[in-house]
Amino acid sequence: MLFPAPLVRGTLVRRYKRFLSDVTLDGGETITAHVANPGSMIGLAEPGSEVWLSPNTNPKAKLAWRWELIRVGGHLVGVNTAHPNRLIEEAVAAGAIRELAGYTVCRREVRYGVNSRIDLLLEDAVRPPCYVEIKCVNLRRGLAGRETAAEFPDAVTKRGAKHLVELGEMAAGGARAVMLYVVQRGDCDHFRIAGDIDPAYAAALAVAQARGVETLCYACDMRLDGIGVAGAMPLKL
Repeated sequence: MLFPAPLVRGTLVRRYKRFLSDVTLDGGETITAHVANPGSMIGLAEPGSEVWLSPNTNPKAKLAWRWELIRVGGHLVGVNTAHPNRLIEEAVAAGAIRELAGYTVCRREVRYGVNSRIDLLLEDAVRPPCYVEIKCVNLRRGLAGRETAAEFPDAVTKRGAKHLVELGEMAAGGARAVMLYVVQRGDCDHFRIAGDIDPAYAAALAVAQARGVETLCYACDMRLDGIGVAGAMPLKL
């Protein structure tokens, strides 16, 4: 997935009201950028950090800039949670995700469950449909015993737990159901659930797995020109 225009560097002043950030561009102008991330962004909103913005080309957008990346400890980290769906769709089409290869049709945002939409629905005439829920991962806390772990979630997510229940229903009904975590940072070597942040989500995942939901995690190659799927990441659940 390539960014449609070159990113512009700046220095983070603050993130506030969840979806807003003030950034001083290298030229000295301070602007307000949209933050496409509803989470807590633990460790990713330190004032003074190097950040990278993309120009917003949507004529209906209220803000001219979107916050895309932040540099943490020498590594680029993606903060835009809207990207993984497109990224995984492209990777599936290219055969870059072995576990999801071989389907002839891939559709996004298909209605299912109770007032929900599945991120990707993979279909083929000779096998059951595959429901794929995708979550963006950018949390690394460096806690003892999990210093190099990527973790999810970074805040309580009732919506995420609801999706796990619905995936479990699909699996129990004979479909294939996959929970796919996409790590948008390059300084982690395995994935874990942050059960201390959201015990209900951790419990929901355990129930979903018992019902047949598969769990996958893939790392990303983070670059200033775009984001690519780098390969599978081990899970320690």
